[in-house]
Amino acid sequence: MSAARQDAQGIDEQQPGRQRRRRRIWTVVILVIIAFLVAVCWVGLRAITVKDGLVESQDLITEIQGGDVDVDEVLPRLSESAASAGAAASDPVWRVMEWIPVVGDNLKGVRLAAQSLDALVNGVAVPVMGDEDSTGSITERLLDATDDQAQHIIGLADGLESVSQSPFLVSVVREGVDQVDEVMSTAAPMIGVLPELLGGDGERNYLLVFQNNAETLALGGSAAAQTLVKVDEGSISIGAQGDSGNYQNGVAVDVDVPPNAIELYTSYLVDHINTSMSRPDFPTAAKIMRAWWQRDIADDEIAGVISIDPLALSRILKATGPIELASGEVLSEENAVSLLLSEVYGRWDSYKEPERVDGFFADTAAAVFDKIATGDFDPKDMLWAITESASQGSVLVWSDDEQVADAIEGARISGVLPTVNSDTTTVGIYFNNSNGSKIDYFTETATTATAICEAGNTTFTATGSLTLPLTQRQAEALPRYVQSMTFGARFRDWIFIYGPPGTTLSDATFNGDEVSVMHRDIDDLGRPVVAFEAWFDPGDSIDVTATFVGSDGDYGPLAVQTNPMVRGEKPVVTDDCTG
Repeated sequence: MSAARQDAQGIDEQQPGRQRRRRRIWTVVILVIIAFLVAVCWVGLRAITVKDGLVESQDLITEIQGGDVDVDEVLPRLSESAASAGAAASDPVWRVMEWIPVVGDNLKGVRLAAQSLDALVNGVAVPVMGDEDSTGSITERLLDATDDQAQHIIGLADGLESVSQSPFLVSVVREGVDQVDEVMSTAAPMIGVLPELLGGDGERNYLLVFQNNAETLALGGSAAAQTLVKVDEGSISIGAQGDSGNYQNGVAVDVDVPPNAIELYTSYLVDHINTSMSRPDFPTAAKIMRAWWQRDIADDEIAGVISIDPLALSRILKATGPIELASGEVLSEENAVSLLLSEVYGRWDSYKEPERVDGFFADTAAAVFDKIATGDFDPKDMLWAITESASQGSVLVWSDDEQVADAIEGARISGVLPTVNSDTTTVGIYFNNSNGSKIDYFTETATTATAICEAGNTTFTATGSLTLPLTQRQAEALPRYVQSMTFGARFRDWIFIYGPPGTTLSDATFNGDEVSVMHRDIDDLGRPVVAFEAWFDPGDSIDVTATFVGSDGDYGPLAVQTNPMVRGEKPVVTDDCTG
């Protein structure tokens, strides 16, 4: 056979093999395409389930937040919709499709949003609030649920934060991811620390401080009553109680406080327990209060300090319902503020019978905590009470535990003024009762702030206004303990205005017959401060204003932080720089 014929025969023999290989390749390609199309269709069907579950869940959450529905009625529906969305998005085919560029980020965002709602609702909310088979108090159930879900929820929160940065999210997905991410960024850190806070790793002691807004100070008011709260495996009990009569007033506690703070607030900041809340920085106050307790009451290990006032208590009573006190009286959301900040001083002379007044406050604290410890309250209303009170500065929390500190960092509940202006540009306006009266149940306050940008500079102006809407006769008829300890029916406030970080005080003005500037060249908490002294009589109104100037910079929206006052108006803000 010739060489040519041999070559032709070899080619003929190879051709069927090549055709078979081509057919196999095309078969594989077709099968891959079919599998991909099936997967797309499958994920598309699952996406419909996820979408329906997410939309229904978000609608139900909105109804709950608006107070339009009963949580007990809605929770089963919310549980079902959240579970449906979470299960559909957890499909293994869905997870594989997340590896596809661009599309995958959208699928991942939807999955994480669905799983996050499922974890919060069915992993935490249902076991704590809506599971008929649950046993133990609500705090014990909360410990069990958060201990079980903490790491899972933290992982979901981290994933959501990461995918929210993707430039490939379509608008509808981005909107949903951002909404859930906002919830998770707040909830996850708190859920992460709750097992430890609730005594999951052993008993923890907290010092509860009851502030009196009738004698107002920057953080709330006179810190006249304290209670040691013990938490162990989710069970809450009350330990020792203290009041101002138990402490060595006049002898300073050993706490490291900056000299400029002492210059502004005098040694009373550290040597009189009632004025421990004068500086608008709760970590300072909490360390001072802990030092007072450990020196003069008992050398207890104290994991944290929590502050509440009667304004917060009135909201909490909405959740618990009325509470009967040892005296036979009924404390309710309607009468808590007036009873604790005014009426009690007309019943007993606090100079002659301080033990009766202190005993009344102690009995009230014990009764409220007994009610809370049993878990006999409406969870939705309690969540609203704590959230609203925290936003107003009526609930404050401090702990030297780094994880807890990180969880509340930047939140109003931490009682810390922001140190930068990037998120918000915050000015502080604080009214400090400086003559030991209880007149601030009656005083009315207002705060305003403006920001103007021009000529390369930003000017911030802050004003605090105070009015005592009583006649001289009405003021003189008040119990002696409510009047000024030294001056009778004449009163004195120190008003502090803190400018934004990085600015300079340019002017300080005032209206009033007996108003003056005490300090204008002291910085505190990384801010310029001006301090005014204002004397006022019944019927008087006074205004103090400070102006601060800063160069062009990264200024967030203007905000005002001020005392939680009984009769304080909501701050009025005009921001011409950010709109």
